[in-house]
Amino acid sequence: MATSASIQFIRNATLILHYNGRKILVDPMFSPKGTFDPIAGKERNPMVELPISVEEIIRDIDSVLVTHTHPDHFDPVAMEALDKSIRLFNQPADKDYFSNANFTNAETITDNIVWDGITIYRTGGEHGSGKVLQLMGTVSGFVLNAKDQPTIYIVGDSVWINEVEESIQHFKPDYIVTNSGGAEMPGFVGTLIILNEEQTVTLV
Repeated sequence: MATSASIQFIRNATLILHYNGRKILVDPMFSPKGTFDPIAGKERNPMVELPISVEEIIRDIDSVLVTHTHPDHFDPVAMEALDKSIRLFNQPADKDYFSNANFTNAETITDNIVWDGITIYRTGGEHGSGKVLQLMGTVSGFVLNAKDQPTIYIVGDSVWINEVEESIQHFKPDYIVTNSGGAEMPGFVGTLIILNEEQTVTLV
């Protein structure tokens, strides 16, 4: 009988997937509260402390999945805390980043891979639009699928675009994780970098 799937939200985009008998850490941001300067000129980030210790989060993890390497998705504390031999899945834009960081078991997902009975598909996203999109760089989402398991779509840091809608239509996920908040970059008022309320309702 298949092991039940679960999603444990930690903080920001950091979460743990218990999926097909594996413990998968997504987008680890472990820095203490207030480590980074304000992103939007408001509060320092992270805005809250981790609810559980780093040691507890990384205990017995089988792999790490990173949507992109902005520090609110993969930070210096995670870089130090994670075993460099951990299986780490990443997008093509970050292949050199993890190679240079000496992660010896990093694997770049161009389209999809199969790992321990789990198929992980990479999907596209846009972390803004216009000039902001150029500044923010490449991001990805991921869809996880396995026999007798729900299909889970992690959208990642993206606004609402055709490719996100097409991924929903194609994969028909049972669960969708979005990073919603309507954030904007300073100096670019009105240009979203992640889904806002209206876009999230459209997705639903």
